[in-house]
Amino acid sequence: MSRIAFLEVDKEDQKLVREHVPDAIMIESVLNDSELIDTCKDAHVISCFIHTHFSKELIAKLPELKLLCTRSVGFDHIDIEECTKRGITVCNVPDYGSHVIAEHVFALLLSTLRHIREGEERVRSGAFDYHGLRGMALRGKTIGIIGTGKIGRRVAQIAHGFGMKILAVDRCRTVELIDLLGVRYVTLDELLKQSDIVTLHVPDTKETEHMINAKTLSKMKNGVILVNTARGVLIESGALLDALKKGKIAHALLDVLEHEQNFEENKELIAHPKVVTTPHIAFYADDSMRNMYLDVFQSIEQWTQGKEPEHSIRPLRIVCDLPGIHA
Repeated sequence: MSRIAFLEVDKEDQKLVREHVPDAIMIESVLNDSELIDTCKDAHVISCFIHTHFSKELIAKLPELKLLCTRSVGFDHIDIEECTKRGITVCNVPDYGSHVIAEHVFALLLSTLRHIREGEERVRSGAFDYHGLRGMALRGKTIGIIGTGKIGRRVAQIAHGFGMKILAVDRCRTVELIDLLGVRYVTLDELLKQSDIVTLHVPDTKETEHMINAKTLSKMKNGVILVNTARGVLIESGALLDALKKGKIAHALLDVLEHEQNFEENKELIAHPKVVTTPHIAFYADDSMRNMYLDVFQSIEQWTQGKEPEHSIRPLRIVCDLPGIHA
C-alpha cells in the first residue's frame, strides 16, 4: 500500500484530505527540518504547495518517493530534472483557480481606483463626505495584459465586460480573444506605451525575471497602474520603488513580492502610499482550493491504478516565449 503525505495543509482543508485519503500523513508546515523529513522518508507520494523547495538534496532524502504532486500551476520550486533522473512523476494543477486570480486583479483595481479603503476609513471616523475621493472609471481605459494563458484570458473577459480596450503580448495568440473580445496583440513596447493599466500573467523563467525594470518602466505612460498577481521576481523592486517616487507609476497593486519571505527587503516598497499589497491571496478562495485538492486526488488515484496522471509534467515542453521582453 502506498504511503501518502500532504505538506502545507491549512486547517480548513484537512477534513477534505481525510475524506479522500484517510491514512495520509498530514503536515501543516513546509518540509524543512530533519524530523519532518524523517516522517516522510518512506512516503511513495507527496503533495506539496509552493513553499517547500524540492531541491536535489531534499529529493535524495526521500528514497521511496515516486509521485510528487504540487498544488499549484507553477513548479519552479521543484527540481524537475532530478525527479526525471530518479523516475519520480511530477504533477501540477494546470487550472484550479484562474477565475479567482483574475477576480483579484479587479478587486485590487476597483478598491484602489474607487478609494474604497479611504472612503470606509473616512465614514468610520464620522465624516460622511465624498470630497477628495473622486475615482477613476475602467470603461474606456486601455489594459495591457502580458501573458494570455488561462489567467490572462480570464482577465481579458472581465476587462471586456467593463468596456475596456484590451492589448496583449504573447507569442501564442488566442484567436477567440481576438474574435470575441476584440483583443489586439501588439509588441511589448507598444503595450507599455499605450496601456493605462499593465497586468502581469507570465511564469517565472530566466526570460521573464525582472522583465519590469528601469528600462521597461521608462517606456510606460506617466501615471500608469501596474498589477502583479503572478510572480514577484517579474518586477525589479528597486526600479519600481524609484518609479513610484518619481510619480511615473500612479499605483502598484501587488499580490506577490520579489522577496516575500524577507519583510525587511520590502519594507519601503510596502510602506509607499501608492502601493497596495496583499499576502499572495489571489488564488485563495473556497472553490479554487477545493478544485486544487480534487485535482491532486485525481492524479494520485490515476497513479495508484498504474496510469500516467493526466497532469504529469514532462521534461520536454514547448514554451511560448514572450516577444521582446528585453527590448
